Amino acid sequence: MVHSIGRSTLSFVQALGDLALFIGQSFRAALGSKKLFRRVVRAMFEQGVRCLPVILIVGMFTGLVLGLQGYYVLNRFGSESLLGTLVSLSIVRELGPVLAALMLVGQAGSALAAELGIQRNTEQIAALETMGVSSHGYLVAPRLIASLFVYPMQTALFCCIGLWGGSVSGSMLLGLEPGIYWSAVERAVETADVRECMIKALTFGLLTVALCAYHGFNAHRNRASTGARAVSASTTRAVVQSSIIVLAADYVITSFLI
Repeated sequence: MVHSIGRSTLSFVQALGDLALFIGQSFRAALGSKKLFRRVVRAMFEQGVRCLPVILIVGMFTGLVLGLQGYYVLNRFGSESLLGTLVSLSIVRELGPVLAALMLVGQAGSALAAELGIQRNTEQIAALETMGVSSHGYLVAPRLIASLFVYPMQTALFCCIGLWGGSVSGSMLLGLEPGIYWSAVERAVETADVRECMIKALTFGLLTVALCAYHGFNAHRNRASTGARAVSASTTRAVVQSSIIVLAADYVITSFLI
């Protein structure tokens, strides 16, 4: 048992080191990459515009459900006027960055891992390196840079639509005065809350995109399967591990900033 625990620990530390080197190599390769701006814009379109519908839908229903449940809980204590405080702090500090990151992982992250896995499987990455083109700078770096812009913007949009959804539940469906709701939101949300939200969004974006790109880029290292099965396994691991790392990083950041 001790041997098994030690081997698992060493494998985990080695994986963290490989991921850190992968991120560093990608950013270093971006410095000499040509037409980087064009590829960053394309990556922002893939991560941002294509994921916009799911962000809007999930953000809206998150606010609706939170407003509905929060109203009935606060109603037991005669504190319906605090609904805006409950919804705003819950969304801005926790649910907004976490759920937005999970939705982006499910759509953009899985697509990224599958795309790089197929390119590795069909030897397109090897062809780039043969021609002297840095595969890290050409394929990975634009996605990492784009995530630093897209994730905060998508998180901010998620929070805004979530707050509006809470207002719909409280004001239009349950009869709470809109002025009471929005004044509570204004009093509750402070600069520190928004800063924490953006820090989480930046961290989640960099970690999840790097992890998805890492698994897709190294799909050929999967010894258990090859070909299409290796791409499928790499994509599955990328999504699962990215979801876990979002929740783990959320706990760590919250524990330091709370």
